[in-house]
Amino acid sequence: MSRGWARAALVGYRWFGAGIYPLLGPYLAIRAAKGKEERARRNERYGRSKIDRPDGPLVWFHAASVGETTAVVPLIREVRRRGISVVLTTGTVTSAGVARERLGDNVIHQYVPLDLKPAVSRFLDHWKPDLAIIAESEIWPMTILELGARRTPQVLVNGRLSDRSFARWNKRPSLADALFENLSHVVAQSDLDAERFLALGARPVSVSGNLKVDTTAPPWDAKELAKLKGQILDRPTWAAISTFEGEDEIAAAVHRTLSPRHKQLTILVPRHPDRADAIEAMLTERGLKVARRSRGDVIEPSTDVYLGDTIGEMGLYLNLTEIAFVGKSLKGSGGQNPLEPAMLGCAVLSGSNVENFRESYARLLKNGGARYVRDGEMLAKAVHFLLSNPQARQSMAEGGDKTLRDMRGALKSTIRALEPYINPLTVKARLLPRDNENTESRGGGQW
Repeated sequence: MSRGWARAALVGYRWFGAGIYPLLGPYLAIRAAKGKEERARRNERYGRSKIDRPDGPLVWFHAASVGETTAVVPLIREVRRRGISVVLTTGTVTSAGVARERLGDNVIHQYVPLDLKPAVSRFLDHWKPDLAIIAESEIWPMTILELGARRTPQVLVNGRLSDRSFARWNKRPSLADALFENLSHVVAQSDLDAERFLALGARPVSVSGNLKVDTTAPPWDAKELAKLKGQILDRPTWAAISTFEGEDEIAAAVHRTLSPRHKQLTILVPRHPDRADAIEAMLTERGLKVARRSRGDVIEPSTDVYLGDTIGEMGLYLNLTEIAFVGKSLKGSGGQNPLEPAMLGCAVLSGSNVENFRESYARLLKNGGARYVRDGEMLAKAVHFLLSNPQARQSMAEGGDKTLRDMRGALKSTIRALEPYINPLTVKARLLPRDNENTESRGGGQW
């Protein structure tokens, strides 16, 4: 595809989006009915907002889902510490909950506008961001082009390109170049990611490491933790977290295999809590007794599976065990973040389909903090081994801790890369007239 054809394709994308824009109401209504949209806030997806833009400089952060939101929290806190207002957009209800929990009124939260010109233009016309910071792999053509047309600096942080995404963009180099030339800077997670962004036309590109290492461990309620531990007593536990369809059945099979010997409690935390009803039905059909977190069910000695079907409580679930299988790695592909269980002292087990977290797993494996399993049978053997060997669990936990210590430093590197864009805004913020509110609360948002 020539550069001329690439630009023609982007113009076609713009007009196609404008054409289907009036037809998106039913689509969003269906998503709201499934719990994937907040019904009362659907207008935000059209770029509309009930919140006034605060005075002074403003940075727009975009983080698609839970992992990306968690990763940029320290960056957002640094920007807010400088007195700069922040509007944070996310794409899922779950990530909105994480943002609310970790940032509260320190930011203005909005749902990301649909990547269609009317919605993106309305959003940008209202918020007029001085800088856009996008997390990881969110490449939305219309958003990038509209920011570029306004000459708004846009920086991709914690940037990564999966094998599939890179192959797809690499087939259309002119199209990739026409988009990536709008990025002011790409701060990549790894040398491999940096090479891929450079190959697709991004300039400049630097390497920071993974921001997810420099985040704090997921929080938990100490009273709730003590209550649940009081219900579990001395029963051994293991967890299957961030599971996708097909992996819940594997966890159930593992439980049935090991239960005669260990009498263990299985903690099952699906990646999407809205699947909890279907998962409970499947477990019950297999003769397993289920307690659900969302219902406040008590964990009894006869409980087989504790179903963690709530948002923002991963820290609670991981503190109940020392063994964690991380999902989307046996069924599906890409994997999920293994660093959170490592932060909380868990031995990490995973399938090998983890391309989105390749470097994290490589380091964990090297230090003995994680092990790959091939299938459900191998997972059962690994869980059995770890339940039977406290020293092996401790050794893997220590390997995870070493990995985290070795990988830290991405936050400082990212802030250093952002300084040319943030420093002028810091000066502007300091020149604003002072009011009775403190710097930390100015620009706080509504939910």
